[in-house]
Amino acid sequence: MDARIQTLESLPLTMRIVRLPGIHHDANAVLLIGLEEAILVDSGTAWYQLLQQERIIGQCGDACKLREIVLTSRRYPFSGGSLSISQHFDNIPISAHHSAISSLSTGDFFTTWANRFDSDMPRFDVQGIEENTVKILDDNSIEILEAPGPSSCNLLIHIPSQRTAIAGALLPRADRPMRWDVPTGNLVQGVESLEVLRTLQCEKLIPMHGPSLQGRDHISETLEQHISALKQIIDSKGTLPRSWPKPAHTSLWHEPVPAWPRLEQETNQADGNSRN
Repeated sequence: MDARIQTLESLPLTMRIVRLPGIHHDANAVLLIGLEEAILVDSGTAWYQLLQQERIIGQCGDACKLREIVLTSRRYPFSGGSLSISQHFDNIPISAHHSAISSLSTGDFFTTWANRFDSDMPRFDVQGIEENTVKILDDNSIEILEAPGPSSCNLLIHIPSQRTAIAGALLPRADRPMRWDVPTGNLVQGVESLEVLRTLQCEKLIPMHGPSLQGRDHISETLEQHISALKQIIDSKGTLPRSWPKPAHTSLWHEPVPAWPRLEQETNQADGNSRN
């Protein structure tokens, strides 16, 4: 058996990972729940922030305290509800990539894309995350990796002990490739970030929208499809296939034609693993 896998299997898995399905334009939010503390990855928009608070309370219970919010992107579907949730839970800190600090602290409409949703962008203080930061929750390491492409501030969350990654805007859904033709987006960097994600060999992958992808082979095949398609677009000097429609005003993804396969179906219920 691989020595790294042996090490991971010997670790006590005290963490629960609970996906809070995104509503409407909201990105998936993810709770990393330890014995006494929890971390929220992404908040969704400001539209459903009160519901999000109730979901968090329902999952964490009285014994576990939400300690911080980590944003994988400055975009409004990921960050819009952060201020309200932070204030509700005793002004817990909000962290994001250092390149997102200016946009989030000033409520910038353009780079957050709040203007696309005809919404105000709440202003809030942000703690900058540097490259390859590691946070600890109980006995689990949470690796925060730079993953530019959808934006310069995009982050990838990897929990080795649970063989799980949170991809955010890097993987909008199994059948939806990311957009790069947006403020601070970069197609070449996006492919490089997807290749980094593939090397993690995860058993569970949580995308921006919809349910988690399960199984190493399925995840690898899905990522290969995304990487191959984007490489073809690079070879075409950034030109999209003619059959692909122009993205909707608010979309952070492309819609391939013919449609790519998708095994996962949304249930609109919070889902997650059990604490061992």
